[in-house]
Amino acid sequence: MALQNNEQSTNLLHSQAHIWNHIFNFINSMSLKCAIQLQIPDIINRHGAPMSLSELVEALSINKERAPFVYRLMRILVHSGFFMKQTISTNENEEKKEGYLLSPASRFLLKDEPLSIRPFLLAMLDPILTDPWHHMSEWFQNDDITPFHTTHGRKLWDFAGQDPNLNRFFNEAMGSDGRLVTSVILKQCGDVFKSLNSIVDVGGGIGTVAKAIVEAFSDVNCICFDLPHVVNGLVGNKNLSYVGGDMFDSIPKADAVFLKWILHGWSDEECIKILLKCKEAIPSKENGGKVIIIDMVLKNNEGDKEFVETQLFFDMLMMTVVTGRERTEKDWAKIFVDASFSDYKITPILGLRSLIEVYP
Repeated sequence: MALQNNEQSTNLLHSQAHIWNHIFNFINSMSLKCAIQLQIPDIINRHGAPMSLSELVEALSINKERAPFVYRLMRILVHSGFFMKQTISTNENEEKKEGYLLSPASRFLLKDEPLSIRPFLLAMLDPILTDPWHHMSEWFQNDDITPFHTTHGRKLWDFAGQDPNLNRFFNEAMGSDGRLVTSVILKQCGDVFKSLNSIVDVGGGIGTVAKAIVEAFSDVNCICFDLPHVVNGLVGNKNLSYVGGDMFDSIPKADAVFLKWILHGWSDEECIKILLKCKEAIPSKENGGKVIIIDMVLKNNEGDKEFVETQLFFDMLMMTVVTGRERTEKDWAKIFVDASFSDYKITPILGLRSLIEVYP
């Protein structure tokens, strides 16, 4: 009986710890956001060697009365894998010191890193996008389209059209992601663009992807197509033009339509409408027409636990701020068929996301 009671107590305490861990999971992301805002990765990187706690405190623009708390912030970030600790060489008679170094992941948080994820982090953790999570249960009980609408009284895209701050940080976030994604695609499967004379980047934001494509393929003409408030005032060149409009009304004609991280933000019915407009904009399959999609393909709990969990996080994000969802290959196939496309090809080269080519 005592053994049984011990097992019950152990299970109870494990369950409590599991719940606590999930209750406080947000502390990882908020601690990381704090480090970014204090520019800790950049300060350590500029130091050029393992940086002691005292050196870090001295370099930070903080109230020096907060100095004792910097260690605690760094401790959680070391535990999370964003920084590493290394012994600093000292004289034999001196007490050994430890210094902080960047981890491989934190290099993508540097302000001047070309492939920095910093703008994406700051955008996703802005109160505009985190507040809707506090209203999710309320949304389940009302008729609003999303928890974002419950919180802010309008859709995300309507809010962005009227709020310059949201429009700016959202476009910066998508731009930073575009640089990373395009660098991988151009290196690993640039052939996807080689036979094309023209591409329209739908939802192309400020043109980050479009610029990379025309730089890599000087013979390709690229149209960056987005809502008028996004592209107004942007200036192109001989191979790049900006066009404002609504993808639900019409899409400029081109050999291919490029949709990076667009369709996961919309419901199946809305995706079919978008794809039908894409089909109207491109030539037949025999004449080289296709739609190029960058999006997730859910693996139904197969593979790395963190990988799957992150995809599920994104699915919940799409439910919370827009009307979309992340999809399995079966889900994608049904949408393509319902939009009257004949075939598709999935190339899983983008980590959590895949390159999907869809043919009319």
